[in-house]
Amino acid sequence: MGEEKKGIIDTIIDRVGVTEAPLFKTPDYMYNLSYWLGAMVSAAFIYTVITGLFLLMYYQPAFAYQSTQSIISSVPYGPVLLFSHLYGSYIMIILAYIHMFRNFYKGAYKKPRELQWITGVILLLLTLGASFFGYSLVSDVLGVNAIDIGDQLLVGTGIPGATTIVGWLFGPGGSAALSSDPLVRSELFDRLLGWHILLVFLLGALFLFHFMLAERYGMTPSAKDKPKVPAYYTKEEQQRFNEWWPRNFVYMLSVVLLTWGIILFVPNLLANINGLPIVINPYPAPQAGSPESTSVQPYPPWFFLFLYKFVDFLLPNGMPITPILVLAVLIIGLLVLIFLPFLDPSDDLRVTRRKFWTWIVSTLAVYLIELSVWGYLEPGVPVPFSQEIEYLGLPLIVIGILVYLWPVKQNNTPLTRTETKVIKMNITPMEILLASVSALSLAGTFVNFLEFPTIINGIILIPVGLFTLYMLRRVAGFIVGRKPVAAVGSSVAASWSKKAAFYGIVIIFIVSLFLLGLMWTLPSIGPQSTYAGMDLGVILMLWGIAVQLYHYEIYVK
Repeated sequence: MGEEKKGIIDTIIDRVGVTEAPLFKTPDYMYNLSYWLGAMVSAAFIYTVITGLFLLMYYQPAFAYQSTQSIISSVPYGPVLLFSHLYGSYIMIILAYIHMFRNFYKGAYKKPRELQWITGVILLLLTLGASFFGYSLVSDVLGVNAIDIGDQLLVGTGIPGATTIVGWLFGPGGSAALSSDPLVRSELFDRLLGWHILLVFLLGALFLFHFMLAERYGMTPSAKDKPKVPAYYTKEEQQRFNEWWPRNFVYMLSVVLLTWGIILFVPNLLANINGLPIVINPYPAPQAGSPESTSVQPYPPWFFLFLYKFVDFLLPNGMPITPILVLAVLIIGLLVLIFLPFLDPSDDLRVTRRKFWTWIVSTLAVYLIELSVWGYLEPGVPVPFSQEIEYLGLPLIVIGILVYLWPVKQNNTPLTRTETKVIKMNITPMEILLASVSALSLAGTFVNFLEFPTIINGIILIPVGLFTLYMLRRVAGFIVGRKPVAAVGSSVAASWSKKAAFYGIVIIFIVSLFLLGLMWTLPSIGPQSTYAGMDLGVILMLWGIAVQLYHYEIYVK
C-alpha cells in the first residue's frame, strides 16, 4: 500500500523533525501553570527582547529623555511598546522570583538539578542587572538617581579598583545626564545602553544552556511520585507520557499568549489611572535636572528597594552601616543561595523534611517583601538597631515556630501517575472569597461603565466579567452538585464540560473579532493609543484561554 498522503503542516513538521526532537515528555498532572512558570519567564523575556529591538530604532542616547517622550507622543503605538517593554521586564522579575522559590519548595534544586539551580540564580541576577541599566536609559530623575545610588554604594566600599569599576559601568556618571553637551550625555547613555544589550545577550545565551539542562531531566516530579533524589522520570517511564508535539506545544502556546496578554494589558491600564505611586507608574518621571524633578523623592528601581532600605540600617553603636558591610552581606547571601544544593545534603524532596532551609529561605522571601515596602514608605530614613531587631526578628521567630510545628508526613507508597487519574479538588474558602470579590468588582465595573460609557471602561469590563463567570461557575457547580469539583486534567469532568469548552472557544472567537475591529478604530498615536494596547492585551488573554479550552477539549480524558 502506498504511503498515506500528509498535509502541508504535517509535511513541514516532518521535515523540521519536531516529533523526533529530544524534548521531555509530560505526564497528565503536569499540565498546571505552576509547572510552567519557567515558560512564563521565557515568554516575558522573548516579548521584552522583541519590543526592545523596536524601541532601539527610535532611541537616541544623546537625547535620551526627549527621544523617550517622542516615542510616547509621536511613534505609532509607541506608548504600547514602551510601557509593555518596561512591564515585560517587571513581570519577568516577579515570575523569576516565584519560579525560584517554587523550585525550592518542590526540591527542584537537588540532584541531578544542581547546575540548573545555579544557572537559574545567575539568570535572576542578570535579569536584575539588565533591568537596572534599562531603567536608567530614560534619563528621568529616578533613572539618574539609580545611577548615583549605585555609584556611591560601590565607591563607598573602598575596595581596590572601585572607582575604575564605576567608570566601566557608568562612564562619566549620573551628572552627565544634566550636561548641556549632547556628546557628554551620549557618553553616559551609550555606556548604559551597551551594558543593557550585553546583559540581555548573556541572559539569552545562559537561558539556552538552562533550557538544555531543563530538557535533560524534565520537570521535577511530584513528591508523591518521587519523594527522594534523584527525582526524574527515566526514559522508560517517559514512554508512557505525552509527546512534546503537539500537546506540550499547544499548552505552552496558551501560556505564552496569557503572559503576553498580561504584559500588554497591565501597564496600558495603569497608564490611564491617575495618582499611581511613582515607582510603578509606566510613564517616565520628570527629566533629571528639571524644576519638576526637585519635588520627586529619590527612589531606586522598585526591585532594588530592599537594598535601598538595607543601606539605611544603623549598627548597634549608632553608626551607619558601611557600604563594604552591605556588599559583604549581599555576596554571602548570594553564595549561600547559589550553592544551596550542596549546603542542603538531604535526599528528601518533601518540604516538611527540610525544615532548616525552609525556615531560612521562607524568611528570605518575607524579608524581600518587607524591606521593599519599608524602603518605599520610608526612603532614606535611618533605622536604629532596636527597630531592626523588632522588624526583622519577629518574622524570623514566627516563621521558625511555624516551620518547626509543621507536621512531618509519614512515608507514603509512591503513586503511579503514568495514566490519567481522578483528581478531586474541593472548593476552598479562598475561592468563595475570590468569587464574592470578583462579583462585587463586576457590579462596580458595570455601574461605572453605565455612568461613564467610555472605551477603557468597556475594555476593563471584559476580563473582570470572564474571571467572575469562571469563579461563580465553580462555586455554583459545587453548591448545586454538592460534590468535589474536578481539577483540570481529571477524568471526573462530564461531557457537558467538553461542550462548554467548545462553545467557550466559539464565544471567544466572536468577542475577539469584535475587539480586533474595535482596535482599528482606536487612536494609534499618543497616550490614547494605550486603549489599543489594553484591547490587544485582552485579545491575547482571550486567545490564551481559548487555547487552554482547546487543550482541555482535545487532550484531557
